[in-house]
Amino acid sequence: MPEIIYFVAMSLDGYIATPDGGVGWLAPFEGGPEDYGYTGFYDSVDAILLGSRTYEQVLTFGEWPYAEKPSWVLSSREFEAAAPEIVVTGSSPSAVAEEMRARGIRRAWLVGGAAVASSFRNEGLITEYIVSVMPVVLGGGIPLFGLPGPRERLTLVSEERYDDGVVQLIYRSTEA
Repeated sequence: MPEIIYFVAMSLDGYIATPDGGVGWLAPFEGGPEDYGYTGFYDSVDAILLGSRTYEQVLTFGEWPYAEKPSWVLSSREFEAAAPEIVVTGSSPSAVAEEMRARGIRRAWLVGGAAVASSFRNEGLITEYIVSVMPVVLGGGIPLFGLPGPRERLTLVSEERYDDGVVQLIYRSTEA
């Protein structure tokens, strides 16, 4: 199976988005000299995974930013994909992971959102968590995981502190 990595930014109080799904709170951390390892990480993955709400939000930013990588959008509803490399599917996370394996995908970025991340986690498919803890308290919103799930033991691989107060934690699942 491919490695599935949940690379995500999270507020100090555990939210990845505001209650309406907004990520504008991340704007002060964008465009500066630091990319928090994003470029190296992005170059290391072969595919993209995301839920339909995250997909729709990404589309509001302009052109599809992942055009050179096959992408899977997990959704319970049908809609037209914005680009030929995008597969819209109602399949389970396990079935999607198997399809990726069959296509030779070795590493996939699980972009989000919380419900899709929970689904992959609940099926034991997330191998690594890269969580950038942002020095912001949102006070409410969409949590890192949208659904309850099983307890999972993780091993801290590394941590990095940035000058702007961001702390990036990398954990490997001991169970995936």
